[in-house]
Amino acid sequence: MTAALELQGVGASYGPFRALFDVDLALAPGRTLALLGANGAGKSTIARVVSGLVPASTGVLRIGGADATRWSTVRIRRAGVLHVPEGRGIFSSLSVEQNLTLALATESRRRRRALIGEAFERFTILGERRGQRAGTLSGGQQRLLSLAAALVDPPNLLVADEISLGLAPGVLDEVYAALDDLAAAGSALVLIEQQTDRALGFADDAAVLVHGRIVFSGPPGEAAHVAADSMSVTPPGGT
Repeated sequence: MTAALELQGVGASYGPFRALFDVDLALAPGRTLALLGANGAGKSTIARVVSGLVPASTGVLRIGGADATRWSTVRIRRAGVLHVPEGRGIFSSLSVEQNLTLALATESRRRRRALIGEAFERFTILGERRGQRAGTLSGGQQRLLSLAAALVDPPNLLVADEISLGLAPGVLDEVYAALDDLAAAGSALVLIEQQTDRALGFADDAAVLVHGRIVFSGPPGEAAHVAADSMSVTPPGGT
């Protein structure tokens, strides 16, 4: 089976600062990878390399078996990769419904209407606030809005950075139920999480980063102690 995502010997830098060192990862369609590590370990940099926001300085990035190392962010998105970055990522001056309309702009009008309806049905708090300016939502509601389009319109690969950030426990349960549906539909998922137990309980595979290097890659059940140790490591910098 062709991997949905593959990194071979990938390194990345921010100017003179080296953020990733020889990263090897592979993820099959329909599987979920929990990417764990302390703040500054390099998790968000991997997400940015996969989405094309940060170029790989060494190694190869493959998406769906194709060499995507030098692809633009637009080409990567067209290949079915969706990166939901840390933070809220919404247009605060637009309404909830307008934000979803923009997020689903590449869909036909009929399908876009159906997907927005599905989002409002699945996440009722957004439906109740469909005409409200997104900037007036709570932080958790804004985070949910930034995720909603991806959760109802399955990409080939979803990279979600700090997916639980700001979400109430009940809403987080709904998000993980939607993620389960995405995986069942064949989407590959990369979850960057600080809630280690939740991520490891959901994922099929796990990888732990320390100082920009993969120190563990394997079954989630074997990753917990490595992840716990990594959280106590103070990084020299990076994201």
